[in-house]
Amino acid sequence: MANKVGGFLKEAKQELDKVTWPTRDELIGSTVLVIVTTLILAAFIGAVDFILSIVLRILLG
Repeated sequence: MANKVGGFLKEAKQELDKVTWPTRDELIGSTVLVIVTTLILAAFIGAVDFILSIVLRILLG
């Protein structure tokens, strides 16, 4: 059992050594993009919710 766990950890480390990690600038750019996209989507969903609630209030009296 210990051999299997040790082998797994060794293989996992070998695979992680093959990974091309993003540079700091790429990471910051991606993070900013995700935050901006999330804010835009939240504003859109909020606006649709607001408009639909007004429409339903008008229709239901």
